[in-house]
Amino acid sequence: MNLSKHIIEMLEYKESLGFSKSTYDYYIKDFCSYFEDKGYSQFTEDTVLPWCVIRPTESPVSFRRRITPLRELSKYLTAIGAADYVIPTSIFPITHRKIPYIFTDQELKNLFAECDKEPVSKQSPCRHLIIQVIFRLIYFCGLRPNEGRELLRSDFNEKRGTLLIRKNKAHKERIIPVSEDVASLCREYLKTVQEILPDTKYMFPSPNGKPYKRRWLSDTFRRLWLSSNPESNAREVRVYLLRHRFATAVFTKWFNEKADLYAKMPYLSAYLGHANFEDTAYYIHLLPENLLASSAVDWSRFDNLIPEVEDDEE
Repeated sequence: MNLSKHIIEMLEYKESLGFSKSTYDYYIKDFCSYFEDKGYSQFTEDTVLPWCVIRPTESPVSFRRRITPLRELSKYLTAIGAADYVIPTSIFPITHRKIPYIFTDQELKNLFAECDKEPVSKQSPCRHLIIQVIFRLIYFCGLRPNEGRELLRSDFNEKRGTLLIRKNKAHKERIIPVSEDVASLCREYLKTVQEILPDTKYMFPSPNGKPYKRRWLSDTFRRLWLSSNPESNAREVRVYLLRHRFATAVFTKWFNEKADLYAKMPYLSAYLGHANFEDTAYYIHLLPENLLASSAVDWSRFDNLIPEVEDDEE
């Protein structure tokens, strides 16, 4: 078996479907090195499972992340007739993610006020403007962090007040409406940035004209959080918590309006870009206890939707 050739072909196939090559590349190539060093010629249970053992340096989540790409490879090899063994899901450990911290209204006000204090940088003349807008946009539109920082200028339709979201975990595009105040914020921001950096195509360009890296967004958020909420008990705050807060705020608003949460949930699911309703139902775990205890909602309707709480990534 020419495993390297099959891996290249699988990665090309995945990319053609809209998946990122980086999702699979590193771990599959690590397995390929193991496979070739052992001199194996067949993809079987005996040649594969010894690599599928949790390592001393791995957490259950890390182990799952390493094995998942290999399972996808095993399914691909079986589909093209190059193997007849698919790695079973039974080898995956059950993982649970920590219940995320939900920001209070005051904490968000403090955070956004701190964003507005960001000084002008000579090295990056748009940075202070970006900081004022990007975290607000991620929160008020419930975006994943990468969806916010990778936006193109053309993704914002000024006339309609909509955003085109090109990348997400479901690998599907979606168009979402934004509130008029958020649309006005984006219009004013883009007008100013256009004058400073007329040639960049990104909505939130770094000094080199490309999107800021994930690390910059995370580090900047933590710095602003520590400055704005020094007395908070929150630990391990991260940008993704803004999305969590948005989703729970929507559910709480619907609850207060006595809306049918079960009927409303598909709308929120589509807005957030979830592939399954179960992903949206997860946020029910995060509602305040007084809401969960209410008899005003028939929670039994959600029993088959609310999933086990698993790890997520930014």
